[in-house]
Amino acid sequence: MPQRQDNSGGAWTIGRVVQWSAQDFARRGLDSPHLDAELLLAHVLGTDRLRLILDRDRPLSDGELTAYRGLIQRRRDGEPVAYILGHREFYGLPFCVDRRVLIPRPDTETLVGVALERTRARDLFGRALDLCTGSGCVAIAFARQRPTWDVVGVDVDPAAVAVARDNALRLGTAATTRFVAGDLFAPLSDATPFDLVMANPPYIPTGEYEQLEREIRGFEPRLALDGGRDGLDVVRRIVDEAQGLLAPGGVLALEVHCDQADAVATLLTGSGLQAVQRDRDFGGHERVVSGHTRRPDAGQGPP
Repeated sequence: MPQRQDNSGGAWTIGRVVQWSAQDFARRGLDSPHLDAELLLAHVLGTDRLRLILDRDRPLSDGELTAYRGLIQRRRDGEPVAYILGHREFYGLPFCVDRRVLIPRPDTETLVGVALERTRARDLFGRALDLCTGSGCVAIAFARQRPTWDVVGVDVDPAAVAVARDNALRLGTAATTRFVAGDLFAPLSDATPFDLVMANPPYIPTGEYEQLEREIRGFEPRLALDGGRDGLDVVRRIVDEAQGLLAPGGVLALEVHCDQADAVATLLTGSGLQAVQRDRDFGGHERVVSGHTRRPDAGQGPP
């Protein structure tokens, strides 16, 4: 790792350090090595990637090199960049994340988009429930778009709920979002029905878990990933239990594995939900399956 001077006796400038780190990460098979190198150095310097380019010839101090070496080693060990930095952007918002919660993925933004689209007729007021909330990214992103809604997030892990509450405070939704710890619907004491139930549940089949990338398997919480033998253990429970808590015309929207859309659509249809649809993520995979309960007015258009 870089010392105060490079092998030729010259100082380690920003440009040289980024190039060296990117090459080191690439040799170790890490994804996006140059981006990772820039993000980590920008974090150390308290700046952004553009400033790294503009100041590429500036030498680093001993303290800056020492701090950067520590981050390089953590990345070499497979720790995700989001955990090292302590944050990840989701739906245009900066969420704090650590090893208590999954790192928000761009694919999950599809869940928020579907939830907003399928409840657009109720945009002025409603109640939403986000199960398996983790960092609270889905609940908070939805609440930012629907500031007059009441949103509840539930996670079985109290440590994850603590992260979600902190994110709600930082991102200005603490007045309209509430996070509680418990097993799916169990901690809900209010019998008022929900207009929307959404979830990004654990859906990786147990047999596939050990095949996940090292930085996922070794750092992100297994509780939020392993969905049982076929990946649908929690999904089945949500579909079965949601019926009693959805208002007439209420929407259920679930993120699923890229090859589970058929099975989950069958579950939703079998439970009596109507207008079941699949929506694709940015990579073209059928990522979200949703449907709604029967409405009092059968002639009403889709939510």
